[in-house]
Amino acid sequence: MYANFDVVIRSGDPTVYETYWQENGEVTTMVIPGWQSLSYFSDENNLCWFLEPELGKEIVRVHKVVGNAVTQDRYIVVGTGSTQLYQAALYALSPHDESGPINVVSTAPYYSSYPLITDYLKSGLYRWGGDAKTYKEDGPYIELVTSPNNPDGFLRESVVNSSKGILIHDLAYYWPQYTPITSAADHDVMLFTASKSTGHAGMRIGWALVKDRETARKMIEYIELNTIGVSKDSQLRVAKVLKVVSDSCGNETAKSFFDHSYDAMYERWKLLKQAAKDTKRFSVPDFASQRCNFFGRVFEQQPAFAWFKCGEEIVDCEKFLREEKKILTKSGKHFGDELSYVRISMLDRDTNFNIFLHRISSSSNSTL
Repeated sequence: MYANFDVVIRSGDPTVYETYWQENGEVTTMVIPGWQSLSYFSDENNLCWFLEPELGKEIVRVHKVVGNAVTQDRYIVVGTGSTQLYQAALYALSPHDESGPINVVSTAPYYSSYPLITDYLKSGLYRWGGDAKTYKEDGPYIELVTSPNNPDGFLRESVVNSSKGILIHDLAYYWPQYTPITSAADHDVMLFTASKSTGHAGMRIGWALVKDRETARKMIEYIELNTIGVSKDSQLRVAKVLKVVSDSCGNETAKSFFDHSYDAMYERWKLLKQAAKDTKRFSVPDFASQRCNFFGRVFEQQPAFAWFKCGEEIVDCEKFLREEKKILTKSGKHFGDELSYVRISMLDRDTNFNIFLHRISSSSNSTL
């Protein structure tokens, strides 16, 4: 059943949602006529002139249904995934003067792409400043707060004790299939993405909820210069998907999208915890239980990634899993942490995930 090949479980490709959308995807089918999307402009009266009005409406609606973010008196900025929005936020929040690049920090373990994206263009406006826990420099800085965190799944707050900090909150995983929704997030800049909320990573749509008009204007300016807006076709498809998700939450005759997604994540975490307990060679984090306002029940977090730790006898967890188990993961060193950790995706297809479980559960070095 389990062939002798490498099982890749290191990316965040959200194919776990494939089954749901195969079963329910017809309601998201849409026809886009050839004459549509000719113009660059979506709504010239909106500050974000390339935001499709239908997408803006459905973003507000889904956040109201879930209760995970404040949208009132916020500017919605749409981007080509949250990656572009992160870059736009750095551009908007950095000083545009002769003071030199502002440091960008985040608490380790942090999302492995943050340092790479921050320093990719070698901008004169900002630069990667490392782990927020050890950051001691004077002057302004930007702190990234990812909550729930990628890769370890814990809820986060800012840690640098300074009044000179500017915060960006990456809330890509603040959805009820991953974590209890305890309150509506209310921050200056909040980033979300379709890839982790509904699983539609290939549509490349993210959005930011921004308090300050000037910050939103500068973010829009960056996207205008970078890509002259965002694909209208993708925006319309995501608007349709979000509408279906919100509609499903009011359907008493069938499981909602979030019910289905919660069940999938719950089952995977149950199996992974049991496998780790049985082998005693690996461990995963323990999370506190909280009451979720959306579901109306108490449960513990079940993140999109598992921060997987090898036992003391294994120095390099990524190397061990790759060479002995033929499991390809991402080493903790990429997240600013130790070699004893790796990040495991909990979002892959069932086939891949089941092979992964089988291999770590095996006490021998066999990969069959």
